[in-house]
Amino acid sequence: MSQALLKIRGLRASVTADDTQILHGIDLDIMPGEIHVLMGPNGAGKSTLGNCIMGNPAYTITDGTIEFNGQDITHESTDKRAKAGLFLSFQNPIEVPGITLSTFIKTASEEITGDHVRLWKFRKQLESNMEMLQMDKAYLDRDLNVGFSGGEKKKAEILQLLTLQPKLAILDETDSGLDVDAVRTVSQGVEQYMKESGRALIIITHSTRILEALKVNYTHVLVDGKLVATGDASIIDDINQNGFEKYLQN
Repeated sequence: MSQALLKIRGLRASVTADDTQILHGIDLDIMPGEIHVLMGPNGAGKSTLGNCIMGNPAYTITDGTIEFNGQDITHESTDKRAKAGLFLSFQNPIEVPGITLSTFIKTASEEITGDHVRLWKFRKQLESNMEMLQMDKAYLDRDLNVGFSGGEKKKAEILQLLTLQPKLAILDETDSGLDVDAVRTVSQGVEQYMKESGRALIIITHSTRILEALKVNYTHVLVDGKLVATGDASIIDDINQNGFEKYLQN
C-alpha cells in the first residue's frame, strides 16, 4: 500500500493574533492521485485548514501533526513547505506592485528547484500554459495582479500551479466570482495539472462548477472547525439540492 502524501492527525489551530480556536481535531489522509473536495458553510474553517497546511503564520497549530510526503512539517516555515511540493492558491489573490508576473513565477521556480531557469525555455513554457488558459501574453510583463480582473487573477494562480508543478495543490475557492467560460478554462488548467502521476488536489469550494470535469475521490464537510462527514462525490449532489442543514445538526 502506498504512503499517504498528506497525513493530518488531531489538528487543532487558532488565530495567532487573539487565540480564537478555529479547528478542533482534524484527521485527514490524502493519497497520491486523489482529488478531495472540502465544503461547508461560511466560517466553518475551510480556508483556515488550507492555510495551516501551508504554514501561514497568521494561524497557530495548538495540537496535532501534519505529515507531508513522509516528513513531519507541523512547524516548518511556509517556504520550506513550498519547496517540499505544497501549493496554495488564494481566495483573493493580492496585488504586488513592482514585481512582474513572469519575474514572480521565475523566482519561485528557482527557489523551489534550486536551479537557474533558462529564460527562453521558461518564457516558452509560460506562453504555452497561457495559451491554454486563454491569457494575453502581455500579462507576463505586468505587475503581479495589479489591475487584473478577478478572472485574470485566478488564471494567474493556475498559471503558477502549472509552472511550479507541486505535489499537492490546495485551491481555495478558485472558481469564486468567475463566469461560466472562465470556470471552464480554469478547470482545463486543473485537469492538466492532475495528468501527471502522483499529484493530489484539495479543492475548497462553495460552487461545484469547477468539479464537473474532475473525478472527485472524496468529499469532506467541515462545520465549526470539525469534519462532520466524509464520502464520495454524491455528497456534493446532496449539498447542491439540500444545503448544509443536516450536517449542521451533527
